[in-house]
Amino acid sequence: MLVKDWMTKDPVTITDETSMMKAIHLMKERRFRRLPVVHEGKLVGMVTDRDLKEASPSKATTLDVHELYYLLAELQIKEIMTRNPLTLSPDDTVERAAQLMLEKTISGLPVVDADGRLVGIITQSDVFQAFIHITGISQGGVQYALRLEDKPGIIKEVVDLLRQKGARFVSLLTSYATAKEGFRDVYLRVKNLPPDAAEAAKADLAGRYELLYMIPEEPKG
Repeated sequence: MLVKDWMTKDPVTITDETSMMKAIHLMKERRFRRLPVVHEGKLVGMVTDRDLKEASPSKATTLDVHELYYLLAELQIKEIMTRNPLTLSPDDTVERAAQLMLEKTISGLPVVDADGRLVGIITQSDVFQAFIHITGISQGGVQYALRLEDKPGIIKEVVDLLRQKGARFVSLLTSYATAKEGFRDVYLRVKNLPPDAAEAAKADLAGRYELLYMIPEEPKG
């Protein structure tokens, strides 16, 4: 999955000369947590709600209200923004975006083209949507989780067994993260299996492989 298919295109931006007051108002009004900062169309920084809070005078300030408003109106975003932020290309993968967000503890990344122009922004919410899509959970069906030996052909055996029961495959995911050496965990989501067929498939799978669990399809309505 590519970033360009999941990002928010043409995001709301501010310039590096935008006042801090205007940025605060925009974030509150639109319920944004971050804003890309551009100069002549090119990305030059990012500002977050945390940046604005840290740059704002504390409640214990001795400034009167007029001095406070003047300060917020005069302070420009270029003085508090994060310069040269981490970026992604539209052709980077969503998996790469998720990895960077996790490693850098950030919740959103700007997306720029080869000329450095901002073309989008991808957030944790976008990554979650992509994850839901790839798992197929929104399509319903039955999920089987198996711990299989890591050897050629074994996944095909499982697929063939389920197809013989009339299953239509929605998704198939594998992971080595929680499996012991020489094994991998496989998660299959299938449709078109009535409850009796789903239970029969469960029994067959448990008789041949290590079945971790089966989650039956939720009743409709």
